[in-house]
Amino acid sequence: MGTYRGIATIRKALEEWFGPYEEAESEIEENVDIGNGVVFAVVRQRGRPVGGSGFAHFRFASVTEWADGLIARVTPYSDIDEARAAAERRAAERG
Repeated sequence: MGTYRGIATIRKALEEWFGPYEEAESEIEENVDIGNGVVFAVVRQRGRPVGGSGFAHFRFASVTEWADGLIARVTPYSDIDEARAAAERRAAERG
């Protein structure tokens, strides 16, 4: 799903992700501070495409890395277990 580094890149990725939807909502199922500036989250999203009447549903995980109080890197994963393992590895590497 890609890795996004820096404010401009993360902002652009979010605009592209939500752009095709007239209506969108997100629900955080799980949000865990792994430590060393690494956060693991499981997110459930649904969105109604522009001009559509039905909703698309997504469930994914993300690993977010923080530096100096700002988001520095976001990596989304379609595989929840893979994301959790990646978050634990990144926290250990940053430790």
